[in-house]
Amino acid sequence: MTSRHGRCLVFGASGYVGGHLVPHLLKEGRLVRASARNPAVLAARDWPGVEIVAADALAPHTLTAALQDIEVAYYLVHSMAAGRDFGRLDLEAARHFATAASNAGVRRIVYLGGLVPEDAVSEHIVSRRDTGEVLRQGSVPVTELRAGIIVGPGSAAFEVMRDLVYHLPLMITPRWVRAQSPPIALENLLVYLAQIPWVDDSAGRCLDAAGPETLTYTQMMRILADAAGKRQPWIIPVPVLTPGLSAYWLRFITAVPTNVARALIEGLRHDFFADDAELRRLVPQRLLGFRESVDAAFALERQSAASTRWTEGAFTMRNQRIDYAYYAKRASGASETRADPSAVWRVVAAIGGDNRYYYLNSLWSIREWMDWAIGGPGRTRTRRDGQTVRTGDRIDHWTVLGAEHEKRLTLAFGLRAPGAGVMEFDLSELENGGTRLTATAYWHPAGVWGLLYWYGLEPIHRFVFKGLTREICRRAERDRRLPGSGCESA
Repeated sequence: MTSRHGRCLVFGASGYVGGHLVPHLLKEGRLVRASARNPAVLAARDWPGVEIVAADALAPHTLTAALQDIEVAYYLVHSMAAGRDFGRLDLEAARHFATAASNAGVRRIVYLGGLVPEDAVSEHIVSRRDTGEVLRQGSVPVTELRAGIIVGPGSAAFEVMRDLVYHLPLMITPRWVRAQSPPIALENLLVYLAQIPWVDDSAGRCLDAAGPETLTYTQMMRILADAAGKRQPWIIPVPVLTPGLSAYWLRFITAVPTNVARALIEGLRHDFFADDAELRRLVPQRLLGFRESVDAAFALERQSAASTRWTEGAFTMRNQRIDYAYYAKRASGASETRADPSAVWRVVAAIGGDNRYYYLNSLWSIREWMDWAIGGPGRTRTRRDGQTVRTGDRIDHWTVLGAEHEKRLTLAFGLRAPGAGVMEFDLSELENGGTRLTATAYWHPAGVWGLLYWYGLEPIHRFVFKGLTREICRRAERDRRLPGSGCESA
């Protein structure tokens, strides 16, 4: 390649690998543009100097601006979360991207795929393989890295194993726990991704990326338990759990999204092996063993910066607990009003204390009394000020994690429960000058009890939040001429 200083596009920056690759490239001094279908998700990351764009490979007209003046484009998207039709969507997206990259004059595409066994039949594996083939049909040289399990916070396979280890001392498991795979540390994979596009000999090649060990899932879970300071789990494989039943079973054990877990499990009927000698020659580095990779994953979480708004897996939002699920369950409700954001914000910012919660206060009170009965802070009713709010305030049993004037209020749940919760209010201005208010509960469960707690309350959350946002909007319309900012600087 003619330049090592060109601009990089991380396409799919809101995903697991993309979310870690962007700051890694920044540390290396790269110019970075990050894209996602919802750019607001990326704005929450507070990446300094990163250009953020909205783009969707299934909407080709959005790709032109994203790829303009790009030298290296990292293609990190997949459609597993879309459900049963994800394979077709993956190929369609890849065709659009390859065409747009060619038209934009991109010099190299780097695609992160997965290891492919010779007898692969899983749609997840086949789709990842075929996506690489479709990208190579374009005129832009493609470097495809094929990786197995990535060991790092947020990796779906790693999070499934973490949830199992932390939550189940005895596991009646499918036979896939005996399948083998060469896991790779997140930090090793990031080095490969960052350096490989600048190696001329890597153009147009598929390269396996792996760690130094090939282990069964049983071995990995035992090592993970040891690193976490947990007792070794009893693991009993049985032949009767099909991939479909396994995915259903995991729905009640792990917080990893069900569609993602199902796609992963369907591929676990295979053993995975990697021939990574060529990649190690092109990009030399010390590869971490699985135990080192787990230790590095836990350390990375503990070193993460505090967050003032909810983002997936943020350590702050999980009460800084390694054993709380990385992925959150969520429920939300939304309403719209003719009132402007300032009027809506005044009502949102005054929530709690003597003002209570605007809608079905009896339900809120019942939950608070239940908490108080077991020694929790449920009956605490306090506010620093009845109308204004700032980061660090206590509002009853909530802690204000972030208060962005007329935009967002983020509250950490303080009642006793098996997990960590966040309630967030988002305000967005409508084209007609009104406001859309969304209230969302995010719940990071602690084990099986945390999942059962969520499933028991999820319908109530959706009902209450719809009514809550509607009532806030009604009050904003009634009171929109009242003075006061409703916010102070921290």
